[in-house]
Amino acid sequence: MSDLPTPGTAPGTGDGGPPPAPWPPPPGWQPTAPAQPWQPPDSSGPAMSLSKPDVPAPVAPAAVAPVASEPAAVGTAGLGLPPGLPEPTLPVKRPRRWLPLLLAIVVVGGSALGMLGYLGWKIGPLAFGVGLSAALLPVPVLVAAFLWLDRYEPEPPKLLVISFLWGAFPATLLALGVNSFFSGWLNVVTLPDTVVATVVAPFIEELGKAAFPLWILWRRRRELSGITDGIVYCGLSGVGFAMVENILYLGGHGFYTGNEQWGPYSGAQLVFGMFLGRILISGFAHPLFTSMTGIGIGIAARSASSWVRWCAPIGGLLLAMILHGSWNLMATLSAEISPYFFLYGYIAVMVPVFLSMIGVALWVRAREGRLALQVLPAYAMAGWLTPPEVAAMGTLSRRNAARVWAKRVAGDPGRKAMKQFQFAATRLALVRDGMNRGLDVSAADRDRSATEERDLLQVLSTARAAFVGRDPQVPPAFFDGTAYRMTFPDGVARTVPMPAEPVVPVPVLLPPPAPAYPTYPGYPYPPQPHYPPQAA
Repeated sequence: MSDLPTPGTAPGTGDGGPPPAPWPPPPGWQPTAPAQPWQPPDSSGPAMSLSKPDVPAPVAPAAVAPVASEPAAVGTAGLGLPPGLPEPTLPVKRPRRWLPLLLAIVVVGGSALGMLGYLGWKIGPLAFGVGLSAALLPVPVLVAAFLWLDRYEPEPPKLLVISFLWGAFPATLLALGVNSFFSGWLNVVTLPDTVVATVVAPFIEELGKAAFPLWILWRRRRELSGITDGIVYCGLSGVGFAMVENILYLGGHGFYTGNEQWGPYSGAQLVFGMFLGRILISGFAHPLFTSMTGIGIGIAARSASSWVRWCAPIGGLLLAMILHGSWNLMATLSAEISPYFFLYGYIAVMVPVFLSMIGVALWVRAREGRLALQVLPAYAMAGWLTPPEVAAMGTLSRRNAARVWAKRVAGDPGRKAMKQFQFAATRLALVRDGMNRGLDVSAADRDRSATEERDLLQVLSTARAAFVGRDPQVPPAFFDGTAYRMTFPDGVARTVPMPAEPVVPVPVLLPPPAPAYPTYPGYPYPPQPHYPPQAA
């Protein structure tokens, strides 16, 4: 890693600057685009520009998309990009992504058939149905809790579903086979079965649950935006594992055993007792253990250090195994010596760990909102966003208020556009933060980040056109980077200073972006912009 540049270091400088800011159009450039909703339909409307009379009024970056029927202008204007922006390279032909998906479907589907078939054969269809019904009850609550953590920048539903199913079937089938093998082997060598519960099971179960999230870190690292995503993927895998394990315990050790020995009423009583212990009291155990691995995965995903990328997931996995082994050890000592072992361990160790994990999850969840406030002002300075729009990204309550406003002024399409705008802005902040951290090690990674940034800016421009200028209660406004020039109902244009803490979205016309920042090694300087020929 010694050959990598320090994030934010410009070529030939020691203290440097940040990665390149959004590409600016040249002064006075006007895209061939229809008038925006907040622009006057003709020249008779109030002047909204602070520029000289002989210079065309600046146009917001949101207005860079040309009319589809018009031919492309000079440079890359046909792509909705201002002249001076370098011609994007042709997309590299990527390998087909259906193969990993097909492999995942085959593995998960085969494991599901094998695991469910084994349980049905082992405990019978009646006990299996009872266990499945009881085990499914906590699943919606736990899944909803993890999805709630992921509200700032939701993960692809496909990966979330596979994470849950991976923990439910491949991980449980692997754990069942390995634990059964070692249990038989320990009987041969005359070692106690408690070794399986306290040593073998924590190792193989945590490794199995974390296998798919670790694959995401290895092959789809860009999908991981931080610790929150790691907790969500690993937590869902843990929920799936706990669900299938509870089918075995509640249906097999509970209803099947009680029904065989004393009848169905006794079986129902055992199921109720196990439900209280395994779901109401300790239903968080498996997701909690695996979330430790998720913390390590999230740290590794946002680090430019190869040492951290290797050690953080391993450290999180080891911590998950230790907690899992301690939990099983408490249960073993409680069954063989005294029930107070589990009671004291539960209150003194597991409850504080669980509450601490909730605090960590809430803190890192809010980090994505704080990150938007730290990173997106550079785009406001460049003219892609306004300060109030950036401020409205800081918390979920502000984002919800912005969606309510967008629905009021533009209906359901406006609310959907605001939601898309917020998700794209959050992703843009994460991409820019990755550039600042130096996460893009290879040239291909840097190209992908630059392309994704360009695409996200276009999404922002398209989405904001659905609600900007639709509010009749807001006068037409133009933001020049330092103040607002607003035309009031009396027809007089007045300059309004930017408030110290803007907290509401104000739809305004934006000037052309400011000059780009210097780059650092690996991010090329932009070419000289193209200026239209001027009349003599």
